[in-house]
Amino acid sequence: MEENDLIIEGNGDKILGGGQIKTNFDHRIAMAFLVAGMGAKNPISIDDESSIGTSFPGFSVLMGDIGANIRQQP
Repeated sequence: MEENDLIIEGNGDKILGGGQIKTNFDHRIAMAFLVAGMGAKNPISIDDESSIGTSFPGFSVLMGDIGANIRQQP
């Protein structure tokens, strides 16, 4: 382990979810909360997914391949 590493240890419970995240056009925030949504009791949505396409165009497909249900809201 490096001195700048962070470790997050879960407690085995699912996170509540159920909110919409303001990403401020930050692909890291957008992708992190979409990944978190896979383990949430309720869906997590983000306000803008366009930043993901600039840094990781295949993100939604890859997430779908591992079981994520990412869809655009009407």
